[in-house]
Amino acid sequence: MKFIAAIALALGIVFSVSACNEADTVSHNLSQEADKFNILRRVVFYNGITGSYMLSIEGYCSLGNSDKAGELTVVCKTSPTDYKKHFLGLSDNVTYFVEQLEGANVSKDHYKVVFKPETIIPDIEIR
Repeated sequence: MKFIAAIALALGIVFSVSACNEADTVSHNLSQEADKFNILRRVVFYNGITGSYMLSIEGYCSLGNSDKAGELTVVCKTSPTDYKKHFLGLSDNVTYFVEQLEGANVSKDHYKVVFKPETIIPDIEIR
């Protein structure tokens, strides 16, 4: 039963993805590449009251995808095996923007969903 549910879920994802337009697919693929530390970025924090830049982080960085409101985490790859994580607070007068510093070759047509079946389907004993 769980196997059938997993197949139904996978098919649902495939069919929902097919409705995406070109820009959505490219945007998703760029985000995925950035989360794999393949996109060079600059993250700049700006104080809207003073009009000054407060902080700049540059490198192969991924932004926190599940941060709470008013918080931002930035994880950067500093070497093949080392990473740094930065915790930043946002307020009504502090904002940030992220600049992609180089072009990236991602597909406008290819969209891939990867899931690990072992996380969806528990150990099944076949007799």
